[in-house]
Amino acid sequence: MSDYTGAAALMNGLPKADWLLADRGYDADWFHEALVGRGTKPCIP
Repeated sequence: MSDYTGAAALMNGLPKADWLLADRGYDADWFHEALVGRGTKPCIP
């Protein structure tokens, strides 16, 4: 399973958080937008 597929499948199950630290495997515009929409700041170096 790719990081993108896994992230999409798990997005609704993520707990509320101020920020999320992830590796660049999760560095996609849709993922950033989804996190910000949930009030979570993405920290993906």
